[in-house]
Amino acid sequence: MEKYLTLTELRAKLGNRSRSAIYGDLAAGRLPQPIKLGGRIYWAETELDDHLRGLRDEVA
Repeated sequence: MEKYLTLTELRAKLGNRSRSAIYGDLAAGRLPQPIKLGGRIYWAETELDDHLRGLRDEVA
């Protein structure tokens, strides 16, 4: 079953990055776009992990 992260959980997963830094990363394409459910935004954890792994592999 897919787990969806809230902004607070995403911030913790990314080392307590600020809200503005996360929105900057979204605008620059460094994070996948969230989905909106019931007025809140969520990130699919597997999609986020795959995206971050791809960025890491590009750097290496």
